[in-house]
Amino acid sequence: MPKNTTSFPTSAKMFDEARTLMPGGVNSPVRAFGSVGGNPLFFKRAKGSRMWDVDNNEFIDYVGSWGPAILGHGHPEVINAVTDAVNQGFSFGAPTEAESILAKMIIERVPAAEMVRLVSSGTEACMSALRLARGYTKRDKIIKFNGCYHGHADMLLVKAGSGVATLGIPGSPGVPEGATAHTLVAPYNDLDAVEELLKSNAGEVACIILEPFVGNAGFIRPKPGFLTGLRQLCDQNGALLIFDEVMTGFRVGPAGAYGLANVTPDLLTFGKVVGGGMPIGAYGGKKEIMEQVAPAGPIYQAGTLSGNPVAMACGIQTLAILAQLDYVSLYNSTRKLMDGFESAASSAGINLVTDCEGGMFGFSFRSEPIENFEDASSADMDRFNRFFSGMLNRGIYLAPSAFEAGFMSFSHSEEDINQTLEAARETFEEL
Repeated sequence: MPKNTTSFPTSAKMFDEARTLMPGGVNSPVRAFGSVGGNPLFFKRAKGSRMWDVDNNEFIDYVGSWGPAILGHGHPEVINAVTDAVNQGFSFGAPTEAESILAKMIIERVPAAEMVRLVSSGTEACMSALRLARGYTKRDKIIKFNGCYHGHADMLLVKAGSGVATLGIPGSPGVPEGATAHTLVAPYNDLDAVEELLKSNAGEVACIILEPFVGNAGFIRPKPGFLTGLRQLCDQNGALLIFDEVMTGFRVGPAGAYGLANVTPDLLTFGKVVGGGMPIGAYGGKKEIMEQVAPAGPIYQAGTLSGNPVAMACGIQTLAILAQLDYVSLYNSTRKLMDGFESAASSAGINLVTDCEGGMFGFSFRSEPIENFEDASSADMDRFNRFFSGMLNRGIYLAPSAFEAGFMSFSHSEEDINQTLEAARETFEEL
């Protein structure tokens, strides 16, 4: 891997063409490097902890396809399972045993999900869970948190994190005012604000939805008592509690954030790791609530490619392998990386705070810990952008946004981490 990779001519050429074919040249906004400057890299191959771009530059990858690649890229057992599934058929539009197998694996690992419905994306899972919550409670209003991203459904594009925050978009044109009229927003980690919203909208709030560990505004952990307090407030006000575990599910621990929180939500949403890299989503929860979903109940939700057999095979094999692995070792690797970042920054006289859980991490150029989106927004974004570029030029691929979490995989080696920390020390000295 070159120590200083500064030229990406083929990616630049491909991006020029892509911009004539697709809006902004990409199919998801944050990929465009809009906040960090320069052109996005086009990749052609990935294996384990590494990826290669179209100019044959090699990178240690801490994006992991934005979370799913917890085993690393191209795990041989997963490839074999997917190949076998492809040979049987791409899609049937009919039930398969694999759907029940994956649903059972999710339920066994996350007992709060007593029943599961499989869908095709995290956005679809969250949209469907909110419809279910509204239908079940016969209420319209929902509470979300500033900086939490739950997909691009109209009602959720209010003070969202992820690419919305990266691009500095407060909401989105094309979303009717009526679509967000029932969406209430509170600061993350602020129970008093949530209680006030519930009081001022008494009997009208269907649910509270949140990322139990925020990953779309950097990485933000819940303060002690925050999740427990939300559970109590929901119980007192007849609202449902929804954990959006699209990012944290099977990533921060073997049972996701649910397994760490000692709090039982009414509904959960999943994606990313559950599909092992294939397009997938899922939502689940208490049986009495889930049985309101059609055809068992009156709340409609459907999908032509839901339960796609190739995606099922990828997810099943990924979860099967994860059941044999030690998440403590994954956390130790992630913590070593973050401790190394902090030490290198301190040596260079730079303020940096970090945090991590399982294989998920975040860092911000500021002196105080991050408790909410407002804190994350106050970090030194210019310094982050220069750090990103310096690391990229040294073969380290980080998320191209200060508002996105990073991801460690089980395939990252001691050598990978040491090489990353060497690049970080050099980059911090340049800053």
